Amino acid sequence: QVQLVESGGGLVQAGDSLRLSCAASGRTYYSSYTLGWFRQAPGKEREFVAARTGIADITDYTESVKGRFTISRDNAKNTVYLQMNSLKPEDTAVYYCAASPVVRPKVYSYWGQGTQVTVSS
Repeated sequence: QVQLVESGGGLVQAGDSLRLSCAASGRTYYSSYTLGWFRQAPGKEREFVAARTGIADITDYTESVKGRFTISRDNAKNTVYLQMNSLKPEDTAVYYCAASPVVRPKVYSYWGQGTQVTVSS
């Protein structure tokens, strides 16, 4: 079984930065997994934010965060990060970490419990 635990959320002002972390456990080969971040704002569907593959190290971002967010991973620590800069009120959401053994998956197999990010104007 795979466990994902997010941390780093909080309340910040517009223009501030936050770094989210997601630690994975339960497997020993996360280096080959695709690790991603999703978010869900109140009253909205969960949406893709960013992902980084374990193989070929490909990164993908949703258009609204390009140039502001950066996804990185430390395979030695089985951890993926989401550095969020120039935060906007519309970035307010619960952020979820996800993992998949598939490169660029359409559906992720494992999910964390989420961490709240609130950006005030």
